[in-house]
Amino acid sequence: MAGYVSEAVIKRLPAYYRHLKELEQEGIMQISSQGLGERMGFTASQIRQDINSFGGFGRQGYGYHVTDLRMHIGHIMGVDQKHRMIIVGSGNIGTAVALADSFPRNGFETVALFDNSERKIGSRIGELIVQDAAGLKRYLDENTVDIAVLALPANCAQEVANQLYAYGVRGFWNFAPVDLKVPADAALVNVHLDEGLQVLSYRMQQTR
Repeated sequence: MAGYVSEAVIKRLPAYYRHLKELEQEGIMQISSQGLGERMGFTASQIRQDINSFGGFGRQGYGYHVTDLRMHIGHIMGVDQKHRMIIVGSGNIGTAVALADSFPRNGFETVALFDNSERKIGSRIGELIVQDAAGLKRYLDENTVDIAVLALPANCAQEVANQLYAYGVRGFWNFAPVDLKVPADAALVNVHLDEGLQVLSYRMQQTR
């Protein structure tokens, strides 16, 4: 595998994985870079350049074996293994993540949900009972957790992330409206839902 891969290529990997899974479901076992590019809205050259970032795949005149490429990209992303997630914050976003059925299908299992609201503690969301956030350390001492989903107000998200890191969590999916910071040995994705709408608004402006 190449040592450096651009952030742009990394962000395209899930799209490759999704399209390759769809091709498998359609019974297509072989595809060219041209065919994959037409399906995804990329050029054949872009497809080859992206995939070659992780080593040589495909054969000239044959293209790519769909299942082999899908499995390889899945391994690169680490989705060929199970990830245990907790959610901190049981508001609208936390509830939506807890109830999403696509995450378990892709190897991301939500194992616990926490909140500090007395009104919410003890309530049921899907198969989970909302636990008191004061018990986070005890839970993490007793259970292995790979990812913490932070569905919190901006004013407390960094403090909670710091605590979770101290308790051993090294993966963070942050929905709080603030860019969090974590140490170099942790992984973080900040999700800003409003930015997606702002990009959509911009693109709508350009089509007028």
